[in-house]
Amino acid sequence: MKEISSIWVIYIACPRQESNLCTCLRRAVLYPLSYGGAGTRVGYPTMNSSEKAYFATGCFWGAERRFWNIDGVIATSVGYMGGVRPHPSYEQVCTGVTGHAEMVEVIFDPARVSYLRLLEEFWVMHDPTSLNRQGGDIGTQYRSAIFTTSESQHRQAEATRDIYQAALTREGIGEIVTEIKSADGVPYYLAEEYHQKYLQKNPNGYDCHSSTGVAFPSVVS
Repeated sequence: MKEISSIWVIYIACPRQESNLCTCLRRAVLYPLSYGGAGTRVGYPTMNSSEKAYFATGCFWGAERRFWNIDGVIATSVGYMGGVRPHPSYEQVCTGVTGHAEMVEVIFDPARVSYLRLLEEFWVMHDPTSLNRQGGDIGTQYRSAIFTTSESQHRQAEATRDIYQAALTREGIGEIVTEIKSADGVPYYLAEEYHQKYLQKNPNGYDCHSSTGVAFPSVVS
């Protein structure tokens, strides 16, 4: 067994107003198992061939776990998006005055998993007919939303909404209220470290996700 003779201490200095880059650097050094963690597929491409997707389904803890368990997802993180206040804190978002939704950022390899597959998971993991509420979680921060990063994503999001709405209507369930908007020009603010991979750190932690109980119809991708 080789003896460890020295330990390197890395200090990362950042401006008082921390940037996402500084946060990511600190996470990578101080929380190597959390940064990436279960949401990272080692050896998968992370830059040129990857795509990003943004989904809001209520509390982001359980939603992130649902996405990181999908094969072909490279990485996930949780944050805030769609509001008016820059760099909000969790406490500020919870007041509802910031206008942000709790969001999951999904980075995926389209050669291994399609955006359609992510959409199918999105529609069934929560109740998209519930306005500003999922179960006992009430507020605009818990609204159902999709922020698309391309015209193709936008078309697929709208098409799958209509497909799922038809399935819900057949079951006597009401109208989908999910927002579908372009992510262009809409900042994604990374949430605090303790929120990242929360259910990896706390496997029995809170995971509130209502569901319509209606499966997504089989479609040809």
